[in-house]
Amino acid sequence: MERIITSLLETDAYKFSMGQAIYHQFSGYKTTWAFKCRNKDVHFTPEMVKEIKHQIKLYCQLRFDEEELEYINNIKWIKGSYIEFLRVWQPCFEDFEISTDDPCGLKIETRGTWLNTSMYEIPTLAIVNEVYFRMAYDYDELYESYKTRLNEKIKRLESGEINIGSFSEFGLRRRLSAEAQNLAVKKLKAAKFPGSRFVGTSNVYLAKKYGVTPVGTMAHEWIMCVGQGNQKHNPAYSNWFALDAWVKEYGVLNGTALTDTITTDCFLKDFQLTFATLFSGVRHDSGDPVQWGENMLAHYKALGIDPKTKTLMFSDSLNFDKAAALYEHFKEESKVAFGIGTFISNDTCVPALNIVMKVIRCNATDVAKLSDDKGKGMCRNEEYIAYLNRCIDWRMNHAEFENNSLHI
Repeated sequence: MERIITSLLETDAYKFSMGQAIYHQFSGYKTTWAFKCRNKDVHFTPEMVKEIKHQIKLYCQLRFDEEELEYINNIKWIKGSYIEFLRVWQPCFEDFEISTDDPCGLKIETRGTWLNTSMYEIPTLAIVNEVYFRMAYDYDELYESYKTRLNEKIKRLESGEINIGSFSEFGLRRRLSAEAQNLAVKKLKAAKFPGSRFVGTSNVYLAKKYGVTPVGTMAHEWIMCVGQGNQKHNPAYSNWFALDAWVKEYGVLNGTALTDTITTDCFLKDFQLTFATLFSGVRHDSGDPVQWGENMLAHYKALGIDPKTKTLMFSDSLNFDKAAALYEHFKEESKVAFGIGTFISNDTCVPALNIVMKVIRCNATDVAKLSDDKGKGMCRNEEYIAYLNRCIDWRMNHAEFENNSLHI
């Protein structure tokens, strides 16, 4: 099989925004990541695992070239010191453990510095997806069905049948193939929509190729590692530590806060006037999106902030119909944006894979994502999850002990 990942730019934009902050503030942190396939009926054959391992070896041979570094350097929130780090950075295959020792037939774990292991997540998932769909099915048949469905989607936006406002393509980690995602971004860039606007893509390589915006701020790993990786921290304050470190790195730049790492209710405890003012918006990734949006509007209003100056970003399992309904519901009260992934990058005649690669340990301690949806979390230590829930429950039920300075 030809090389799947052809450039180190072929990752999601938030890997660079988090990577720069990790480099400047948490370069000594070490993490362990684990792959998980949530599809119960999917099995990876030994031949697939062999090819996945081969593709990851090829990925680990890549380096940034000067043209790529110049492109990253032109992103307004990137700093020169981080560019110099990327100039000498290279993936390390020794950080990977890849085997068939899992019920789904594929085990992948990575261990090493957070600086390294964070960068492996997206290319690894892209490789797993493409190898699976090329080896488990007739790929040409899948690609034809993909092209047909993509064209139908674009026609609905072009005709004005549905309108979704501003949206980005977020499908790298679960795409059918590099070929498929390239086609999607190319067609979306060229199309004209009367009531929608294609803003960009999370794939930095394709953003560079097609002259669109690389979109992405932070992922759950940021809150998990910053908030829980230091054992001196109370994990119920994970959001405060993570948002504070982000502001130290970026000030008012690059500011969309992710709300659901340890539940949105707990997030709102820390998203008080200073953070709510500095961050340009918030991102939804689990739970009821309408209820979430209404809660965010109410929170901004309670703080004396006009919600129309802020952005509600939705990114949880979206299709165009869901996005259109949310846009119609919120467009008069706030800026609205969407990050749409699998529906754009891997909609074919067979079900897409539901695969993730999550950080499970940081600095020799367990970390966990709780989410607003049961089943989206990932932690191997039930005792740690129970501990985290106890910390959150205590905080949520004992507001009288809150330090008032956290609410400024």
